Amino acid sequence: MARIRPVGHDDRLTLVEHLDELRTRIIIAVAAFVVGAALCAWQNREIFDLLNRPLPEGRDPITLGVTEPFFTTLTVSAYAGLLLALPVILYQAYAFLLPAFSDRERRVVLPLMLLAPFLFIAGVMFGYLVVLERAVEFLLNFNDEQFNIQVRAREYYTFVVLTLMAMGLVFQVPLAILAITRLGIMSPAQLRANRRYAILGIAVLAALLPTVDPVTMLIEMVPLILLFELSIVLASLLGRPPGETAPSEPRAEGSP
Repeated sequence: MARIRPVGHDDRLTLVEHLDELRTRIIIAVAAFVVGAALCAWQNREIFDLLNRPLPEGRDPITLGVTEPFFTTLTVSAYAGLLLALPVILYQAYAFLLPAFSDRERRVVLPLMLLAPFLFIAGVMFGYLVVLERAVEFLLNFNDEQFNIQVRAREYYTFVVLTLMAMGLVFQVPLAILAITRLGIMSPAQLRANRRYAILGIAVLAALLPTVDPVTMLIEMVPLILLFELSIVLASLLGRPPGETAPSEPRAEGSP
């Protein structure tokens, strides 16, 4: 495996050199995932205990086949390993793309890269501590007098992991807002003026998340709206990068 050397914006690499760097970074990302999945498989009992806590007391997930416990354990270990390895995977992806940015763009992107893992972890923690238990409680009690409700292990763990991943990803909203303001694509004033469209987009995004009930959807919308408003405040405080001037506003017709 070739050693990765720092690549600058003005460096000119051949196609073979680009592919060699990409191969090396993919190998590192895959190795991080394998190590994370192996560690989670080793500690799978603790992981299952954490995932089962949102369930009502005495209601354990069931399996319906001889091989299902084995494959469910492998699947959950892989998902958990992906969560552990995600910072390394994201770093390798960002580091491969970073040389394509100019110096000005890099000054914007680097702080956002450092903030991304913390926001992802915050989203996962919010999903686990706030969203998941309420979603499970609502769904298991919905029209329960008409059904003999059992919790199948494969579907339940897939639902949990997808919900946590989705919450971690949607908590990246502030990064997108800060990026478009720091790059001069939109201004904080324009974001405020289009707030109603942003709230509509947040509602659509919350509806597309794995938790399908309206109560959980509203719970998910609240932090997203707060993050949007906080991002506008931060964008106003940070302004544009040093040395950059704001684009001139178009003059009104007939003005001198």
